[in-house]
Amino acid sequence: MNRFDWRLAVGVAVVGAACLLWLVVAGALLWAVLDPADWHTVIEALGGRGGLLLFLWAGSLIPVAGLLRYLIAHYVRAPARLAEEARLRMNNEKAGPLKLRGSRENQRLAELLNGLLEKQYALQAEMADRVREASRQTELEKSRLAALMSELTKSVVVCNLDGRILLYNNRARIQFRRLSRAPGVAGGAELMGLGRSIYTVLDRRLVQHALENVQRRLNRGAGAPSAQFVTTTPSGKLLRVQMTPVRQVEAGGQDDAPRSIAEMTGFVLLIENITDDMQADSEKDRLLTSLTEGSRAALANTRAAIEVLEYPDIEEPMRERLLGVIREEIQSLSERIGEVQLTTSKALRSRWPLEDMLAGDLIEVAIKRLRSELGLHAQHENVDEALWLKVESFTLLQALLHLAARLKEHCGVRSLALRLNENEGRACLDLMWTPDQSDGNKAELGWDMEPIRVGRETLSLTVHDVLERHGGECWIEQEVEDQRHRCFFRLLLPLATPQEELPTATFMRHESRPEYYDFDLFQSSARSESLDDCPLGELVYTVFDTETTGLNPAGGDEIIQIGAVRIVNGKVLRHEYFDQLVDPRRLIPPAGIQIHGITPDMVRGQPTIDEVLPAFHSFCADTVLVAHNAAFDMRCLELKEKQTGLKFDHPVLDTLLLSALVHENQDSHRLEVIAERFGLTIIGRHTAIGDAMVTAEILVQLIPLLAEKGVHTLGQARQAAQQTYYARINY
Repeated sequence: MNRFDWRLAVGVAVVGAACLLWLVVAGALLWAVLDPADWHTVIEALGGRGGLLLFLWAGSLIPVAGLLRYLIAHYVRAPARLAEEARLRMNNEKAGPLKLRGSRENQRLAELLNGLLEKQYALQAEMADRVREASRQTELEKSRLAALMSELTKSVVVCNLDGRILLYNNRARIQFRRLSRAPGVAGGAELMGLGRSIYTVLDRRLVQHALENVQRRLNRGAGAPSAQFVTTTPSGKLLRVQMTPVRQVEAGGQDDAPRSIAEMTGFVLLIENITDDMQADSEKDRLLTSLTEGSRAALANTRAAIEVLEYPDIEEPMRERLLGVIREEIQSLSERIGEVQLTTSKALRSRWPLEDMLAGDLIEVAIKRLRSELGLHAQHENVDEALWLKVESFTLLQALLHLAARLKEHCGVRSLALRLNENEGRACLDLMWTPDQSDGNKAELGWDMEPIRVGRETLSLTVHDVLERHGGECWIEQEVEDQRHRCFFRLLLPLATPQEELPTATFMRHESRPEYYDFDLFQSSARSESLDDCPLGELVYTVFDTETTGLNPAGGDEIIQIGAVRIVNGKVLRHEYFDQLVDPRRLIPPAGIQIHGITPDMVRGQPTIDEVLPAFHSFCADTVLVAHNAAFDMRCLELKEKQTGLKFDHPVLDTLLLSALVHENQDSHRLEVIAERFGLTIIGRHTAIGDAMVTAEILVQLIPLLAEKGVHTLGQARQAAQQTYYARINY
């Protein structure tokens, strides 16, 4: 976009005025030195051609403008652009060397600056190595803590005194997704995230009360104070929460180790979802009450009938009738007990420490154990790896090894196959082998009643005991498939409660653990000033982008994708993102598909904007919204306010305007050009999440450059951005 250059206009005006002034002065001198007759002769010679002189004067301004344009580009804008690019590259080695532009002197200056920048990069690298070495032990302790938190089976959340989350483990990520009102859209991202408030899930008054109790015990000198409470969430879940304090550390002397003092800097929450347990206990109580209360009348009737039968002179018809009552009541009682046993065997059996385990992981471990401990050739066959089991893996594997060892010893089996699939809400684990046709099937079902023996070790449990505690069963079957006769032990096992978040959790377990915590948030405290007074580096941002069916939202174009990522403490939290396709319920023009690649098949069946926007509104709560060319994206959201009842009244920053503010001499501020300027790579251009990610990285780079311009707070950034040339353009 060619902007109006006021320097060129002023230069041409000055030169034109000077030339015009020279003509006026020359005419005045001629009038002063010439006789009237000579002056009259000059006037006649011109013959009314004064307009020609003005035309020649105006025409001379064209080459003057071209010359001035060249001079400004080479001797004014080129040094200014060089200064901007040099400032940008001072702390950004990825941006590459400065380009040689402008005059020869400017190019020599660029070469000199490139040399100085190389020396600065080398010095920065050396200083960075020293800093890394100095902080290595501290980072090691942080990583150990993060690793410990990540592997705990309890949901662990660490907060500062403002209730802002500064650490959470993978189990908490899973737990909070289950607590979400829209797990299929937001996936719990609107509840769990660094810098988010724990009070979106837990009642503030309840937490504050627990904090007061812990602080009171700390003041009394308690060594390990804690508080427990049970609360309900907005989604109707029941949570058991245990709170322990994070104490302030007081530095000791040279020979003294740091020690904890009574002052708190935050708190740790161990969160357990007990909704299912409470429901199971309530069902157990109901069943036991039903069994006892329902049996009381039957027992009373039976007892009364027996007492009457004890009379010696009772008549025979009465005796038969009373015996019938006894038979009916006993039959009724027997049926009631059988029904209770049939329908509540799972609820009434003793508690057993079962855990969720992926079917594929169990089969993989079992095959390794069969090969290493028994020397059998083992393989898997038709395993539904998407299944999750509720098992105690150690004793279950011991039971499998016991059965396999008996097959090897009594049947001469050398090759086994494991198969696992779902059937009628249960998992069917099959231990398969091909029997010797000459000897027939020697496998015995009674092996499941023998004590489990693996190698020289004998357990006090049997296969039957293990399966009973899993609520399962075991039997032998045979099958013929493709003229191949095979036998198998079938073990019925319980499936884990379906949890959509588990695959995500499994994936997240392999990501970098340090992204799950930010201990700098311990320094946060309640602020009385407005957001406009907050430093840019201390704000929490939601950087987002939308893809639409077209470029006219007021004319009926709809949102088809929203992507967003959060920035906390100047760090882009790549694992805390929002990425959702939206069904626009209208056609997507082919011209748009060529740009964003979203086809009608991709959005068919996806949530509508009425479902997605509330989840996105929760995701960006209490943050500053950021977008590139934010006017368009905010217009798309504003048009849905009446339909959804949501108002996006967040403060807004536009990276396009901020880039124009810090790099006013650059020709382009398109997203890909800015990314190239900062040495950033765009992954997924014209996808909502891809553009949001690179916009977030750009904002992180812009904040220190804004500080160099004297722009430190949100209010200053918004005010300065509105003064740029691009802010005056109507999009």
